[in-house]
Amino acid sequence: MDTTTQPGNTISDSNDSGKGIHYKWVALSNTTIATFMATVNGSIILISLPAIFNGISINPLTSFQYLLWMMMGYGLVTATLLLSFGRLSDMYGRVRLYNIGFAIFTAGSILLFLTPDTGDAGAIELIGFRLLQAVGAAFIFSNSAAILTDAFPPDERGKALGLNMVAALSGQFIGLLIGGILAVWHWRYVFLISVPIGVIGTIWAFMKLKEPAYPKKTRKIDLWGNLTFIGGLTIFLVGITYALIPYGNDAMGWANPWVIASMIAGLLLLIAFPFVESRVEDPMFSIDLFRIRNFAYGNAAGFLSAIARGGVMIVLIMLLQGIWLPLHGYSFESTPFWAGVYMLPLTIGFVIMGPISGFFSDRYGARWISTGGMLLVALSFVMLALMPYDFDYLTFAIALLVMGIGNGMFASPNSAAIMNSVPPGDRGVASGMMSTLMNSGFVISMGMFFTIIVVGLTKEFPAALSSALTNAGAAQLIPAMSTIPPTGALFAAFLGYNPVQMILAGMPLTVTGTIPPATLALLTGVTWFPTTLAQAFMPSLATTFIFGAVLSLIAAGLCARGGEKYVHEIHAPGEDGSHQETEPQQVSGEMRK
Repeated sequence: MDTTTQPGNTISDSNDSGKGIHYKWVALSNTTIATFMATVNGSIILISLPAIFNGISINPLTSFQYLLWMMMGYGLVTATLLLSFGRLSDMYGRVRLYNIGFAIFTAGSILLFLTPDTGDAGAIELIGFRLLQAVGAAFIFSNSAAILTDAFPPDERGKALGLNMVAALSGQFIGLLIGGILAVWHWRYVFLISVPIGVIGTIWAFMKLKEPAYPKKTRKIDLWGNLTFIGGLTIFLVGITYALIPYGNDAMGWANPWVIASMIAGLLLLIAFPFVESRVEDPMFSIDLFRIRNFAYGNAAGFLSAIARGGVMIVLIMLLQGIWLPLHGYSFESTPFWAGVYMLPLTIGFVIMGPISGFFSDRYGARWISTGGMLLVALSFVMLALMPYDFDYLTFAIALLVMGIGNGMFASPNSAAIMNSVPPGDRGVASGMMSTLMNSGFVISMGMFFTIIVVGLTKEFPAALSSALTNAGAAQLIPAMSTIPPTGALFAAFLGYNPVQMILAGMPLTVTGTIPPATLALLTGVTWFPTTLAQAFMPSLATTFIFGAVLSLIAAGLCARGGEKYVHEIHAPGEDGSHQETEPQQVSGEMRK
């Protein structure tokens, strides 16, 4: 077989790693910092959007398209590029492309901090710089797991990948808290926090990380594979994104012909992708990898898990900011910060269990640990679905803690099982596929969760609003208040606004003057609108939680169907580093000491 060796400093593959204890911890610490910062930046703006839009003089309630792209553009770009970047890293060097990605991510962070304009121009600049940052994050995500798999011996990979996954998923939740804190000072600090860490981390990566010496085929760029996959996934996810924007008289855009056309075209391209890959000379992704049982079942479970939990963070923030926190005396302006604080049990559970489950998966395999984790996640969804809108926080915190523990039990072992199952020469593209499915699941999840909630609000909110106004003695406001669109009410709650105050401020005195002061105080207080919104919001929220529970149960079944402990270097040795044609269960056994 024709092979090439990567130029520059190299290290041997994991099985004969005389690279020693020092290097593997350098690789773990650098990739963990990078992954943590990349995921923090995926969620940090969710809490700080009001401060950011105020800072550039944009009203987010009348600039929904900017709001949507700020929220979802980052995940969309990373999802579409991960697989291609994973294959490029197998061809040109994982460390090399990881380092380039770290530098791009840092450059995007600097540009975001320095955004010069305000208004529409400022919003477009922020979106553009954030998409650039996402390109760097895609390089980081697609190579981190492969670099760790190269650096650590098989009996320590679960622990290493567990710590990395803890950084990845906890970063999503810690980003909420950091965003809430920094936005209080200045919106630019939200982006500044990544700059010094990015600069130091990039320099450190270029100086210390080394390219592994594993056999590589001389490959060509798979043009058709890249076009069908990137094109199909991009068009499909953009269609989902724009389906969340109102179309005509509809609260959402699922009936928009462009949305329908983009989703159909995207699906057709994605369906064509495996057929293209089976016919090109050098495919970007070897479809045969899905013949490896742990790889196939692990990725399927990971995809369903991502769909189940991807939208949870958003809907829980909406529940806290729009309903529960105001009902407990918090001003609308302060709810973004406190929502991040009250969601900490989710992060704590994951941080505790991620490394522990990774350690045990190294010893006993991932199958039953990850299965148990998904069952716990399903239980937590059911607990959340049964809660009233004015819940007891201790019960809510326990549900979040259980969800965090369950995700920690699943994520680390499942990632280790996937990465252990593939040949060294395919680790980059395997890491890319794993991350692609996870990030795509997040985007799809947000679209599905939002759809369920907005459809429910569209049906229930007008009646709830009319009833609440009548009971408050302000029936004359029903025509004017009925102009509040369900999506507007939802995002007002999400962004920390009280839409009632905004609407009353724009009404003539001839209308508001007929309302007793006590009634006006009731309507503009912190309890009337959250209670009204809750009547329409909670049934849809419960539906999303049940949906998440069902997906988690299916993912648990896939984990249980996965193979026993399987490490490619041990159970499928080959001189050329390629995987064997038999399934792992036909060759696996206990780990050789």
